[in-house]
Amino acid sequence: MAAPLSSGSRRKRTFGVYIGRFEPPHQAHLLVMLEALQSVQKLIVVVGSARAARNTKNPFTAEERQDLITAMLLEAGVPRSRVLFVHVRDYFYNESLWLSEVQAGVQAHTRGSTDVALIGHLKDESSYYLRSFPAWEFIPTHVVSALSATDVRRAYFEDRVEDVPGMVPPAVHAFLVQFRQTSEYAELRAEYDYLRDYRAAWKDAPFPPVFVTTDAVVTRSGHVLLVRRGGMPGRGRLAMPGGFLEQKETLLECCVRNVHEETGVGEGTHLSAALKSQAVFDYPDRSQRGRTVTHAFYFDLGIGQLPRLSRGSDATEPLWLSLSDAMSTPELFFEDHHAIIEHFLMRG
Repeated sequence: MAAPLSSGSRRKRTFGVYIGRFEPPHQAHLLVMLEALQSVQKLIVVVGSARAARNTKNPFTAEERQDLITAMLLEAGVPRSRVLFVHVRDYFYNESLWLSEVQAGVQAHTRGSTDVALIGHLKDESSYYLRSFPAWEFIPTHVVSALSATDVRRAYFEDRVEDVPGMVPPAVHAFLVQFRQTSEYAELRAEYDYLRDYRAAWKDAPFPPVFVTTDAVVTRSGHVLLVRRGGMPGRGRLAMPGGFLEQKETLLECCVRNVHEETGVGEGTHLSAALKSQAVFDYPDRSQRGRTVTHAFYFDLGIGQLPRLSRGSDATEPLWLSLSDAMSTPELFFEDHHAIIEHFLMRG
């Protein structure tokens, strides 16, 4: 891992912007930030994947990651006043909303200043966003490191605890040690083991599998039909009713079947007649189980009493949730289900 280079006599920009998920912050992140602070007066750290449910890819909240970044910079002698934060949600299917949220968050700190630089490293396609802010000067980092947060999470969840201290600053390591004692860690560890076994079951397939699922967005009288997942992955998270496509059914038949099996809605309710729209959601990393393409159907049951629900055979708990509560709590939802519901509701 190379040490950051001095910026020499170059004029300091007023603001620098550094975008990442920091799940968790590690030594390379720290070196990039320290290097950036040689070139800018204040560093705005944009923390991605905010307001998402904990999972093995995003185990820590945006607030936790902000506190960790602040702590590791304080350890390195950086005054708290030189670092600012922006929290940004994931928008898997609407890049413009993501860009807008980053811009708005940064502008809240810069207050009209155009003296802004974007800090980063164009290493692969995951760095595409560095080309998305042409109004900000791009300052490439000189930090060279093969370390990634994926490496840290893998060591953390696979009990290679002796590897973790060398990957993260002391403040982050202290937090990770403490977090291991929580019920949140126990659930994440169980999910990590489940997903590892799930993927291992397909490792000898002649081709990487692509799974096909369906999901249903069902609305009635200002409410959306959801299930609380009873099993792994995503135990306890809110989700749309849905499931895997069977060999001898159409996509629509699969969707209607799963709604009925998981919620009881469907018998006596003509879902197909209430179909308003449908769309395919194929963000490559939308599911940690593997490549999963879902076909989502939007049914509007109109106005009236909410149909009675019955618990599904796989121990899911069905519920009607008001649209206001559903849209305001993305952190309660499994995978990209909140984004899919939002997609249909924004289009009316």
